[in-house]
Amino acid sequence: MNPIIALLKEHNVSDEQVKNLFHTLTENPLMAMGVLGQLGIAPEKLQGMMMMVMQNPGLIKAAVEELGLDFAKVEAAKAKLAPQSGDAN
Repeated sequence: MNPIIALLKEHNVSDEQVKNLFHTLTENPLMAMGVLGQLGIAPEKLQGMMMMVMQNPGLIKAAVEELGLDFAKVEAAKAKLAPQSGDAN
């Protein structure tokens, strides 16, 4: 099992909530942060999960695929959020 999904399960997050979180991630990554915050996981545990993802970003793709969702949608949503090249900083 993907370590992100395993961590969520350890904190009594239901299968439906896990699937909803990752479905939201595929549609709107920023909104997924809000959904994650509503799951009642202690901030230090969330911080640990975020560190895990930062060290191994492929975990997100693996979790999305494990849940049968389309990772291409995550990439498309991420591209919408990225600043366009040529924008002034």
